[in-house]
Amino acid sequence: MSGRTLNDELDQIFAVRDRNNVQPTIDALLPLYASRPGNARVLFEVGGAYDTAGQEETAQGFYEHALAAGLEDDLLRRCYLQYGSTLRNMGEYRKSCEVFTTARKTFPASQALRVFEAITLHAAGQPNQAIASLLDLMVDFVHTPDMDRYRPAISGNAAFIRSLEGNGAPLQLSRTEGAA
Repeated sequence: MSGRTLNDELDQIFAVRDRNNVQPTIDALLPLYASRPGNARVLFEVGGAYDTAGQEETAQGFYEHALAAGLEDDLLRRCYLQYGSTLRNMGEYRKSCEVFTTARKTFPASQALRVFEAITLHAAGQPNQAIASLLDLMVDFVHTPDMDRYRPAISGNAAFIRSLEGNGAPLQLSRTEGAA
């Protein structure tokens, strides 16, 4: 290893990653996983590689183990986002929303978490909540003279759209729920 840290090795793997052909990245990560099976970052990065490769079920397990292993700071935020997104892609909308709720409590300033949570809400059959959340995000983070002028109107419309949700209609539990 010649003095290279684990983080250096991981950074090098991702510096040459090809998102259109993730298998070489997975192949490079697996020996690190074999030698450090409980390392939170390794677990997260392996999960992310499988996720990018479209292998959500495999990614899910790695994300869950990474969270249990004690990710911190930005890696924790990224894992929450990717795990919640993976759950959504697998049709596990309720669990995805729970992950995003936890993530947003931990990282309240993360705009990306709010965007991906809105995508989950839309997929879960709550398009009004999704649109209202995105409008709130715009009000909170887009600061231009045009937006500033209409900020109260946008906030009012977000509240109105949110009220149309059907008095708290339950999330769909999965894509297949009710399919008999």
